Amino acid sequence: MPNAANLFRLLSEFIVLLLGALLIVVAISRPVGVASPLALMILGIALIYWGTRVWIRPGAETSRLQARIRGGSLLLVGICVAAIRWLPLRDEGLLLAFAGAALVLRGLVGGILFAWQK
Repeated sequence: MPNAANLFRLLSEFIVLLLGALLIVVAISRPVGVASPLALMILGIALIYWGTRVWIRPGAETSRLQARIRGGSLLLVGICVAAIRWLPLRDEGLLLAFAGAALVLRGLVGGILFAWQK
């Protein structure tokens, strides 16, 4: 029987899926401009740290696979965001779309794993 914590976890995976879809739509629809490369670097480092922390300390044994998926997706998104600073401006949309695809894949896999556990 679903409780509030499980429904909240499913809702958060759905929000991650929507965020990834939004990143893909923004990357495809128009050119992306970087306002502050330093801000992107700080965001990328924070996402990499967060993903590494989730990967190393996954929490309960029952959700180890889900924690690894969450940590891996955060690592990929962090690397993509940090790499925007060093690649040419024409490749920003590609990195943004790749980060969005990683988030969409995380949302789908997280939702499937949630449904599979029930």
